[in-house]
Amino acid sequence: GGKKRLKHTVAMKMVAEKSCIFLFFLLSSSLLRDSTALNPKTPCKRFVLYYHDTMFKGDNAANATAATIANPNGTGLGNFKFGKTVVFDDPMTTDKKLTSPPVARAQGFYFYDMKTTYNAWFAYSLIFNSTKHRGILNIMGADLMDDETRDLSVVGGTGDFFMARGIATFRTDAVEGADYFRVQMDVKLYECY
Repeated sequence: GGKKRLKHTVAMKMVAEKSCIFLFFLLSSSLLRDSTALNPKTPCKRFVLYYHDTMFKGDNAANATAATIANPNGTGLGNFKFGKTVVFDDPMTTDKKLTSPPVARAQGFYFYDMKTTYNAWFAYSLIFNSTKHRGILNIMGADLMDDETRDLSVVGGTGDFFMARGIATFRTDAVEGADYFRVQMDVKLYECY
């Protein structure tokens, strides 16, 4: 009985030691990976795209990429379209030309959410399906339109952008009344897997 118990105790001690060593290496590699994954000065991926939004105005269904789905003139609370909600499926190009082949589609919505100035809140997915990139980036945040540049959060992704996080910096590039606008998006990913 005593020898069996001693062998069992020695075996359990060896298993515990090996488990501790394995756990140490697992945690060490995880900590090392996390310490190199996020560098706020140098993005792991960066690209510039142009977002083209063509509003539906009743007679342009073939070319429209966005439509107002609620409060077309706002709620009447102020002069800044408060409450107006737009859904979109907009082409994303690598240059300023609307007619260039899209490298992605921006699909989502925005709504005007301030009564005192123009401001919109965006939530959308950039859907890539090309030979260069496949996958989705999810972006959301406030577009403070009075500012020259605005940062929205990249909150995740799939495919080539699996679990990506970063910033999409907006800069308004062109506005043609309420019918069309183009925004330059400087996408900087700081967490890439």
